[in-house]
Amino acid sequence: MVGPYRGLFNGPGVKGFVLAGFVGRMPMSMLGIGIVLLISGLTESWATAGAVSATTNVSFAVAAPLTARLVDRFGQARVIVPFSIVNALSLAALMLSAGFGLPEWTLYAAGLSVGATSLSLGGMVRARWSTLHAGSARLHTAFAFESVADEMIFVAGPALVTVLATAVNPYMGLLVALVCMLGGSLALAAQRRTQPPVRPGESGGGMAILIPGIALLSCVYLALGAVFGSIDLITVAFATEHGVKGASGFLLAAIAGGSMVSGLWFGSRHWRLSLRRRFVRALGLLVVGLLPIMFIGDARIMAFGLFLAGLSISPTLITGFSLTERLVPSAVLTEGLAWISTSIGFGVAIGAWAGGRLTEMFGASNAYGFTLAAAAVAVVVGIGGSGLLRLPEAPSPAGN
Repeated sequence: MVGPYRGLFNGPGVKGFVLAGFVGRMPMSMLGIGIVLLISGLTESWATAGAVSATTNVSFAVAAPLTARLVDRFGQARVIVPFSIVNALSLAALMLSAGFGLPEWTLYAAGLSVGATSLSLGGMVRARWSTLHAGSARLHTAFAFESVADEMIFVAGPALVTVLATAVNPYMGLLVALVCMLGGSLALAAQRRTQPPVRPGESGGGMAILIPGIALLSCVYLALGAVFGSIDLITVAFATEHGVKGASGFLLAAIAGGSMVSGLWFGSRHWRLSLRRRFVRALGLLVVGLLPIMFIGDARIMAFGLFLAGLSISPTLITGFSLTERLVPSAVLTEGLAWISTSIGFGVAIGAWAGGRLTEMFGASNAYGFTLAAAAVAVVVGIGGSGLLRLPEAPSPAGN
């Protein structure tokens, strides 16, 4: 399983941008639960915590494609530096607003700014991989590695922020996220040698979302985002209801752990099935994997159930990013990848809001029904529109 990954990082500058991108996007798994833990602890309201988290995600979802167009037009370095600095100041403002008990609207204003200035570093790193390995079978392996890296972040991030917020200080988790974001982002911006070339004359054309296949993928990932957003908040509430709130990060790490394991396996295989068929089958497995968690009432068994549910996540993300790379012109690659992130962001916002409301109304176990329903919507949309994902027969690294 490890063989295909050997030599992947030997190119000039590769280790640098991989490490910087990894550190810089650690906050993507820390912000949501960090905000929920901080605000729910101060206000004792899951609904408020979910709403502020949702505001942050909606703001990111709206801004991400616009930021990506700026990246395609002006280059990564010129966009990363100012955005990361403003993002750090916005997150600090959110923590101060919560700490000083300022009016509730200040939490939403700060969350709005945090989301609007957050950068889709995962898309930028994948764009660098695509530039390095365009036309090579290594691109599939590189995308698989990045999905595994994302899951490593989702294993470590929730556990880390939960321990810091519950055992050290309620603000410490978000503070560490701030440091990781700023340090990793600036380090990535400094590595200009590996950033994709800027094509100002080409990148100002039509929007990637107008490509039918990208529009379909965006709808699927909107529903998947609702799965991710709801399962995070509901799982924290589930742990709290069962008297093990401090273990909520480890429960979230279980689903990411399952995804990480499947991602390593999936990326090491040479596939004969088309990308489209792999994508649809991974969606179906996600629904099957989520079904048991509605009937689990023990935190230890829930960890195992969440691990099994996570096994289909990485294959879904890997094939989605690979399909995007095939469907969009290279001049708007960053924007195309950003539409996946922005769709997930919108979905996470919907899921966090709905998860908070349903948890307060019906309890955590019953609220998991929304998670399952969102996954079912993703399957229906993905299968119904899969014809839009048919790719040319020309050889492609992402199709291997």
